Amino acid sequence: MSAVLVVNSGSSSFKYQLIDAESEVTLASGLVERIGEPTGGATHTDAAGERTSLELEIVDHTAGFAVMLEAFAASGVDVVADLVAVGHRVVQGGARFFEPTIITDLVRINIDELSGLAPLHNPANLAGIIAAQKAFPDVSHVAVFDTAFHQTMPPASYTYAIDAALAEKYRVRRYGFHGTSHRFVAHAAAEFVGRPVEDLRQIVLHLGNGASMCAVDGGRSIDTSMGMTPLEGLVMGTRSGDIDPAVLLYLQRRAGLSADEVDTLLNKRSGLLGLSGRGDMRDVQTAADAGDEAAKLALDVYVHRARSYIGAYLVELRGADVISFTAGVGENSPLLRSRILAGLESFGIEIDPVLNTSPDRGARVISTENSRVTVLVVPTNEELEIARQTLAVVGG
Repeated sequence: MSAVLVVNSGSSSFKYQLIDAESEVTLASGLVERIGEPTGGATHTDAAGERTSLELEIVDHTAGFAVMLEAFAASGVDVVADLVAVGHRVVQGGARFFEPTIITDLVRINIDELSGLAPLHNPANLAGIIAAQKAFPDVSHVAVFDTAFHQTMPPASYTYAIDAALAEKYRVRRYGFHGTSHRFVAHAAAEFVGRPVEDLRQIVLHLGNGASMCAVDGGRSIDTSMGMTPLEGLVMGTRSGDIDPAVLLYLQRRAGLSADEVDTLLNKRSGLLGLSGRGDMRDVQTAADAGDEAAKLALDVYVHRARSYIGAYLVELRGADVISFTAGVGENSPLLRSRILAGLESFGIEIDPVLNTSPDRGARVISTENSRVTVLVVPTNEELEIARQTLAVVGG
Protein backbone atom coordinates (compact mmCIF):
# COMPACT_ATOMS: atom_id res chain seq x y z
CA MET A 1 0.00 0.00 0.00
CA SER A 2 1.14 3.55 -0.72
CA ALA A 3 -0.32 6.67 0.85
CA VAL A 4 -0.04 10.45 1.03
CA LEU A 5 -0.12 12.30 4.33
CA VAL A 6 -1.88 15.66 4.03
CA VAL A 7 -0.98 18.25 6.69
CA ASN A 8 -2.78 21.51 7.44
CA SER A 9 -0.78 23.29 10.11
CA GLY A 10 -1.84 26.22 12.27
CA SER A 11 0.10 28.14 14.88
CA SER A 12 -1.02 25.95 17.80
CA SER A 13 -2.49 22.93 16.05
CA PHE A 14 -2.39 20.81 12.93
CA LYS A 15 -4.84 18.54 11.17
CA TYR A 16 -3.73 15.52 9.19
CA GLN A 17 -5.23 12.94 6.89
CA LEU A 18 -3.66 9.79 5.45
CA ILE A 19 -5.07 9.04 2.00
CA ASP A 20 -4.54 5.87 -0.04
CA ALA A 21 -2.80 6.81 -3.27
CA GLU A 22 -4.77 4.40 -5.46
CA SER A 23 -8.27 4.21 -4.01
CA GLU A 24 -8.26 7.79 -2.59
CA VAL A 25 -9.85 6.39 0.56
CA THR A 26 -9.03 8.10 3.86
CA LEU A 27 -7.06 5.64 5.97
CA ALA A 28 -6.82 7.81 9.07
CA SER A 29 -7.23 11.39 10.20
CA GLY A 30 -6.55 13.42 13.27
CA LEU A 31 -6.01 16.69 15.06
CA VAL A 32 -3.19 17.75 17.35
CA GLU A 33 -4.09 20.94 19.20
CA ARG A 34 -3.16 23.35 21.99
CA ILE A 35 0.50 23.06 21.04
CA GLY A 36 2.67 25.03 23.45
CA GLU A 37 0.07 25.08 26.21
CA PRO A 38 0.43 23.23 29.52
CA THR A 39 -2.12 20.64 28.42
CA GLY A 40 -2.35 19.74 24.76
CA GLY A 41 -4.68 17.33 23.03
CA ALA A 42 -4.67 14.82 20.21
CA THR A 43 -7.48 12.98 18.45
CA HIS A 44 -6.92 10.15 15.97
CA THR A 45 -9.56 8.34 13.88
CA ASP A 46 -8.66 5.14 12.04
CA ALA A 47 -10.13 3.69 8.84
CA ALA A 48 -12.86 1.87 10.78
CA GLY A 49 -13.97 5.12 12.38
CA GLU A 50 -12.61 4.22 15.81
CA ARG A 51 -11.58 7.39 17.60
CA THR A 52 -8.99 7.78 20.33
CA SER A 53 -8.18 10.92 22.30
CA LEU A 54 -5.57 11.89 24.84
CA GLU A 55 -4.32 14.91 26.76
CA LEU A 56 -0.65 15.66 27.34
CA GLU A 57 1.83 18.49 27.04
CA ILE A 58 2.88 19.12 23.43
CA VAL A 59 5.68 21.64 23.50
CA ASP A 60 6.00 22.28 19.75
CA HIS A 61 5.05 20.96 16.32
CA THR A 62 7.89 18.44 16.33
CA ALA A 63 6.50 16.93 19.54
CA GLY A 64 3.07 16.99 17.93
CA PHE A 65 4.27 14.87 15.03
CA ALA A 66 5.74 12.39 17.49
CA VAL A 67 2.30 12.12 19.11
CA MET A 68 0.77 11.57 15.68
CA LEU A 69 3.25 8.80 14.88
CA GLU A 70 2.44 7.08 18.17
CA ALA A 71 -1.26 7.25 17.31
CA PHE A 72 -0.65 5.61 13.94
CA ALA A 73 1.44 2.87 15.55
CA ALA A 74 -1.21 2.23 18.21
CA SER A 75 -3.80 1.70 15.46
CA GLY A 76 -1.54 -0.75 13.62
CA VAL A 77 -0.52 1.50 10.72
CA ASP A 78 3.15 1.70 9.76
CA VAL A 79 2.81 5.14 8.25
CA VAL A 80 6.54 5.49 7.55
CA ALA A 81 6.63 2.30 5.45
CA ASP A 82 3.49 3.21 3.48
CA LEU A 83 4.24 6.87 2.87
CA VAL A 84 5.20 8.10 -0.60
CA ALA A 85 4.90 11.84 0.06
CA VAL A 86 3.61 14.52 2.41
CA GLY A 87 1.40 17.29 1.05
CA HIS A 88 1.23 20.58 2.93
CA ARG A 89 -1.40 23.29 2.70
CA VAL A 90 0.29 26.67 2.45
CA VAL A 91 -1.96 29.71 2.39
CA GLN A 92 0.09 32.37 0.61
CA GLY A 93 2.28 31.64 -2.39
CA GLY A 94 2.32 35.21 -3.67
CA ALA A 95 3.04 35.59 -7.37
CA ARG A 96 5.96 33.14 -7.08
CA PHE A 97 4.16 29.81 -6.81
CA PHE A 98 1.51 28.90 -9.37
CA GLU A 99 1.62 25.12 -9.00
CA PRO A 100 2.30 22.50 -6.30
CA THR A 101 6.01 22.58 -5.50
CA ILE A 102 8.48 20.16 -3.92
CA ILE A 103 9.72 21.80 -0.75
CA THR A 104 13.44 22.60 -0.82
CA ASP A 105 15.45 24.89 1.42
CA LEU A 106 14.85 27.69 -1.09
CA VAL A 107 11.10 27.07 -1.11
CA ARG A 108 11.07 27.22 2.69
CA ILE A 109 12.89 30.56 2.55
CA ASN A 110 10.30 31.85 0.09
CA ILE A 111 7.36 30.69 2.21
CA ASP A 112 8.91 32.45 5.18
CA GLU A 113 9.58 35.61 3.18
CA LEU A 114 5.94 35.67 2.03
CA SER A 115 4.79 35.68 5.66
CA GLY A 116 4.40 39.44 5.44
CA LEU A 117 1.40 38.84 3.18
CA ALA A 118 -0.08 36.17 5.48
CA PRO A 119 1.33 36.71 8.99
CA LEU A 120 -1.29 34.50 10.65
CA HIS A 121 -0.86 31.58 8.25
CA ASN A 122 2.51 31.17 6.52
CA PRO A 123 4.63 31.01 9.71
CA ALA A 124 2.29 28.32 11.06
CA ASN A 125 2.36 26.43 7.76
CA LEU A 126 6.15 26.60 7.82
CA ALA A 127 6.32 25.27 11.38
CA GLY A 128 4.34 22.24 10.25
CA ILE A 129 6.62 21.73 7.25
CA ILE A 130 9.77 21.81 9.37
CA ALA A 131 8.32 19.36 11.91
CA ALA A 132 7.06 17.02 9.19
CA GLN A 133 10.39 16.98 7.40
CA LYS A 134 12.02 15.92 10.66
CA ALA A 135 9.43 13.18 11.16
CA PHE A 136 9.58 11.96 7.55
CA PRO A 137 13.04 12.82 6.18
CA ASP A 138 13.07 10.15 3.45
CA VAL A 139 10.02 11.20 1.40
CA SER A 140 9.22 14.24 -0.72
CA HIS A 141 7.29 17.09 0.85
CA VAL A 142 5.07 19.16 -1.44
CA ALA A 143 3.59 22.61 -0.83
CA VAL A 144 0.10 23.17 -2.27
CA PHE A 145 -0.75 26.86 -2.19
CA ASP A 146 -4.24 28.30 -1.63
CA THR A 147 -3.35 31.11 -3.99
CA ALA A 148 -1.91 29.02 -6.83
CA PHE A 149 -5.18 28.30 -8.65
CA HIS A 150 -5.82 32.02 -9.00
CA GLN A 151 -2.48 32.78 -10.66
CA THR A 152 -4.27 32.44 -14.02
CA MET A 153 -6.30 35.60 -13.32
CA PRO A 154 -5.61 38.33 -15.92
CA PRO A 155 -4.00 41.59 -14.77
CA ALA A 156 -7.33 43.41 -14.94
CA SER A 157 -8.67 41.04 -12.30
CA TYR A 158 -5.76 41.10 -9.87
CA THR A 159 -4.59 44.73 -10.12
CA TYR A 160 -5.65 47.36 -7.60
CA ALA A 161 -5.99 50.91 -8.90
CA ILE A 162 -3.37 52.46 -6.61
CA ASP A 163 0.08 53.93 -7.26
CA ALA A 164 1.75 51.31 -9.45
CA ALA A 165 5.27 51.74 -8.08
CA LEU A 166 4.06 51.44 -4.48
CA ALA A 167 1.96 48.38 -5.33
CA GLU A 168 4.91 46.67 -7.03
CA LYS A 169 7.33 47.45 -4.19
CA TYR A 170 5.05 46.02 -1.51
CA ARG A 171 3.40 43.32 -3.69
CA VAL A 172 -0.05 44.82 -3.27
CA ARG A 173 -2.42 42.96 -5.58
CA ARG A 174 -5.27 40.47 -5.42
CA TYR A 175 -4.13 36.88 -4.81
CA GLY A 176 -7.35 35.06 -3.94
CA PHE A 177 -7.73 32.11 -1.58
CA HIS A 178 -9.67 28.83 -1.26
CA GLY A 179 -7.99 27.93 -4.55
CA THR A 180 -7.62 24.25 -3.64
CA SER A 181 -11.35 23.99 -2.96
CA HIS A 182 -12.34 25.96 -6.07
CA ARG A 183 -10.17 23.76 -8.27
CA PHE A 184 -11.49 20.53 -6.73
CA VAL A 185 -15.13 21.58 -7.13
CA ALA A 186 -14.68 22.86 -10.68
CA HIS A 187 -13.20 19.53 -11.78
CA ALA A 188 -15.69 17.46 -9.74
CA ALA A 189 -18.59 19.40 -11.27
CA ALA A 190 -17.26 18.82 -14.79
CA GLU A 191 -16.93 15.11 -14.09
CA PHE A 192 -20.44 15.02 -12.64
CA VAL A 193 -22.07 16.63 -15.69
CA GLY A 194 -19.95 14.51 -18.03
CA ARG A 195 -18.21 17.32 -19.88
CA PRO A 196 -14.54 18.33 -20.15
CA VAL A 197 -13.68 21.07 -17.68
CA GLU A 198 -12.07 22.94 -20.59
CA ASP A 199 -15.50 23.36 -22.19
CA LEU A 200 -17.28 24.84 -19.19
CA ARG A 201 -17.93 28.30 -17.80
CA GLN A 202 -18.38 27.82 -14.07
CA ILE A 203 -19.14 29.86 -10.97
CA VAL A 204 -18.12 28.21 -7.69
CA LEU A 205 -19.48 29.46 -4.37
CA HIS A 206 -17.37 28.29 -1.42
CA LEU A 207 -19.62 29.36 1.43
CA GLY A 208 -18.36 28.50 4.89
CA ASN A 209 -17.29 30.54 7.90
CA GLY A 210 -14.82 31.95 5.40
CA ALA A 211 -16.47 32.49 2.02
CA SER A 212 -15.34 33.23 -1.51
CA MET A 213 -16.58 32.95 -5.06
CA CYS A 214 -14.65 32.11 -8.19
CA ALA A 215 -15.27 32.51 -11.92
CA VAL A 216 -13.73 29.51 -13.71
CA ASP A 217 -13.39 29.58 -17.49
CA GLY A 218 -12.20 26.34 -19.07
CA GLY A 219 -10.81 25.11 -15.77
CA ARG A 220 -8.87 28.32 -15.12
CA SER A 221 -9.63 30.92 -12.48
CA ILE A 222 -10.27 34.29 -14.13
CA ASP A 223 -11.60 36.13 -11.08
CA THR A 224 -12.26 35.55 -7.40
CA SER A 225 -13.82 37.54 -4.58
CA MET A 226 -10.99 37.43 -2.01
CA GLY A 227 -8.11 39.81 -2.57
CA MET A 228 -4.66 40.48 -1.17
CA THR A 229 -5.98 38.88 2.03
CA PRO A 230 -9.00 36.67 2.78
CA LEU A 231 -10.87 39.77 4.06
CA GLU A 232 -12.10 41.08 0.72
CA GLY A 233 -15.30 39.95 -0.97
CA LEU A 234 -18.31 38.17 0.49
CA VAL A 235 -19.80 38.62 3.95
CA MET A 236 -18.38 35.89 6.21
CA GLY A 237 -18.81 34.58 9.73
CA THR A 238 -16.68 37.24 11.38
CA ARG A 239 -15.14 39.10 8.39
CA SER A 240 -16.71 42.17 6.80
CA GLY A 241 -15.89 41.43 3.18
CA ASP A 242 -16.00 44.45 0.84
CA ILE A 243 -15.98 47.83 2.58
CA ASP A 244 -15.18 51.40 1.58
CA PRO A 245 -11.54 51.85 2.67
CA ALA A 246 -12.36 55.38 3.80
CA VAL A 247 -14.46 53.84 6.58
CA LEU A 248 -11.24 52.55 8.14
CA LEU A 249 -9.59 55.96 8.02
CA TYR A 250 -12.72 57.54 9.48
CA LEU A 251 -12.78 55.09 12.39
CA GLN A 252 -9.09 55.66 13.08
CA ARG A 253 -9.57 59.43 13.17
CA ARG A 254 -12.97 59.73 14.84
CA ALA A 255 -13.19 56.60 17.03
CA GLY A 256 -9.49 56.59 17.85
CA LEU A 257 -9.00 52.99 16.71
CA SER A 258 -5.46 51.84 16.08
CA ALA A 259 -4.45 49.85 13.00
CA ASP A 260 -4.47 46.65 15.08
CA GLU A 261 -7.93 47.46 16.46
CA VAL A 262 -9.27 48.06 12.96
CA ASP A 263 -7.74 44.74 11.87
CA THR A 264 -9.47 42.96 14.75
CA LEU A 265 -12.75 44.74 14.00
CA LEU A 266 -12.82 43.70 10.34
CA ASN A 267 -11.55 40.14 10.76
CA LYS A 268 -13.03 39.05 14.09
CA ARG A 269 -15.94 41.33 14.99
CA SER A 270 -17.67 41.92 11.66
CA GLY A 271 -19.60 39.85 9.12
CA LEU A 272 -22.55 37.88 10.48
CA LEU A 273 -21.22 38.29 14.02
CA GLY A 274 -21.01 42.06 13.74
CA LEU A 275 -24.46 42.39 12.20
CA SER A 276 -26.39 39.94 14.34
CA GLY A 277 -24.22 38.95 17.30
CA ARG A 278 -23.99 35.43 15.87
CA GLY A 279 -21.10 34.17 13.75
CA ASP A 280 -22.57 30.78 12.79
CA MET A 281 -24.98 30.82 9.84
CA ARG A 282 -27.18 28.16 11.49
CA ASP A 283 -27.69 30.39 14.51
CA VAL A 284 -28.40 33.40 12.30
CA GLN A 285 -31.04 31.49 10.32
CA THR A 286 -32.68 30.21 13.50
CA ALA A 287 -32.83 33.71 14.94
CA ALA A 288 -34.18 35.15 11.68
CA ASP A 289 -36.91 32.49 11.59
CA ALA A 290 -37.86 33.55 15.13
CA GLY A 291 -38.28 37.14 14.00
CA ASP A 292 -34.95 38.66 15.05
CA GLU A 293 -34.59 41.79 12.91
CA ALA A 294 -30.79 41.98 13.19
CA ALA A 295 -30.50 38.37 12.00
CA LYS A 296 -32.88 39.10 9.10
CA LEU A 297 -30.73 42.05 8.05
CA ALA A 298 -27.57 39.94 8.31
CA LEU A 299 -29.07 37.40 5.90
CA ASP A 300 -30.22 40.15 3.55
CA VAL A 301 -26.72 41.69 3.42
CA TYR A 302 -25.12 38.25 2.97
CA VAL A 303 -27.43 37.39 0.07
CA HIS A 304 -27.13 40.82 -1.56
CA ARG A 305 -23.34 40.62 -1.62
CA ALA A 306 -23.34 37.10 -3.07
CA ARG A 307 -25.86 38.05 -5.78
CA SER A 308 -23.69 41.02 -6.74
CA TYR A 309 -20.76 38.70 -7.43
CA ILE A 310 -22.98 36.25 -9.32
CA GLY A 311 -23.98 39.10 -11.62
CA ALA A 312 -20.41 40.25 -12.12
CA TYR A 313 -19.19 36.77 -12.96
CA LEU A 314 -22.03 36.11 -15.38
CA VAL A 315 -20.85 39.18 -17.28
CA GLU A 316 -17.17 38.18 -17.13
CA LEU A 317 -17.87 34.63 -18.28
CA ARG A 318 -20.49 35.75 -20.83
CA GLY A 319 -22.98 33.44 -19.15
CA ALA A 320 -22.45 30.23 -17.24
CA ASP A 321 -22.85 26.51 -17.84
CA VAL A 322 -22.55 25.38 -14.20
CA ILE A 323 -22.98 27.03 -10.81
CA SER A 324 -21.80 24.98 -7.81
CA PHE A 325 -22.34 25.49 -4.08
CA THR A 326 -19.84 24.00 -1.66
CA ALA A 327 -18.46 24.15 1.94
CA GLY A 328 -20.48 24.18 5.16
CA VAL A 329 -23.11 26.78 4.29
CA GLY A 330 -23.14 26.11 0.56
CA GLU A 331 -23.68 22.39 1.03
CA ASN A 332 -26.18 22.56 3.90
CA SER A 333 -28.37 25.64 3.51
CA PRO A 334 -31.18 25.28 0.95
CA LEU A 335 -32.51 28.66 2.08
CA LEU A 336 -29.32 30.52 1.19
CA ARG A 337 -28.96 28.69 -2.14
CA SER A 338 -32.53 29.55 -3.16
CA ARG A 339 -32.26 33.17 -2.01
CA ILE A 340 -28.94 33.78 -3.78
CA LEU A 341 -30.29 32.48 -7.11
CA ALA A 342 -33.90 33.66 -6.79
CA GLY A 343 -35.40 35.49 -9.76
CA LEU A 344 -32.57 34.71 -12.18
CA GLU A 345 -34.72 32.79 -14.68
CA SER A 346 -33.96 35.39 -17.36
CA PHE A 347 -30.30 34.36 -17.05
CA GLY A 348 -31.20 30.70 -17.54
CA ILE A 349 -30.96 29.87 -13.83
CA GLU A 350 -33.89 28.05 -12.24
CA ILE A 351 -33.81 26.18 -8.91
CA ASP A 352 -36.01 23.13 -8.29
CA PRO A 353 -37.37 23.58 -4.73
CA VAL A 354 -37.78 19.83 -4.19
CA LEU A 355 -34.25 18.97 -5.33
CA ASN A 356 -32.83 21.93 -3.42
CA THR A 357 -34.29 20.72 -0.11
CA SER A 358 -33.41 17.06 -0.65
CA PRO A 359 -31.56 15.49 2.31
CA ASP A 360 -29.24 13.66 -0.09
CA ARG A 361 -25.51 14.11 0.28
CA GLY A 362 -22.85 13.93 -2.36
CA ALA A 363 -22.78 15.81 -5.65
CA ARG A 364 -26.28 16.49 -6.91
CA VAL A 365 -28.33 18.67 -9.27
CA ILE A 366 -30.70 21.21 -7.71
CA SER A 367 -31.80 23.02 -10.88
CA THR A 368 -34.90 22.27 -12.94
CA GLU A 369 -34.85 20.36 -16.22
CA ASN A 370 -35.63 23.63 -18.01
CA SER A 371 -32.72 25.53 -16.44
CA ARG A 372 -30.10 26.39 -19.06
CA VAL A 373 -27.52 26.61 -16.27
CA THR A 374 -26.92 23.43 -14.29
CA VAL A 375 -26.89 24.25 -10.59
CA LEU A 376 -25.11 21.74 -8.35
CA VAL A 377 -24.22 21.05 -4.76
CA VAL A 378 -20.69 19.61 -4.77
CA PRO A 379 -19.04 18.65 -1.45
CA THR A 380 -15.50 19.94 -1.40
CA ASN A 381 -12.51 17.82 -0.40
CA GLU A 382 -9.42 19.98 -0.07
CA GLU A 383 -7.39 17.19 1.51
CA LEU A 384 -8.00 14.89 -1.44
CA GLU A 385 -7.12 17.70 -3.85
CA ILE A 386 -3.85 18.30 -1.98
CA ALA A 387 -3.11 14.55 -2.11
CA ARG A 388 -3.79 14.45 -5.86
CA GLN A 389 -1.59 17.46 -6.56
CA THR A 390 1.15 16.04 -4.34
CA LEU A 391 1.12 12.72 -6.21
CA ALA A 392 1.19 14.54 -9.54
CA VAL A 393 4.38 16.32 -8.50
CA VAL A 394 6.19 13.27 -7.16
CA GLY A 395 5.07 11.10 -10.08
CA GLY A 396 2.78 8.77 -8.14
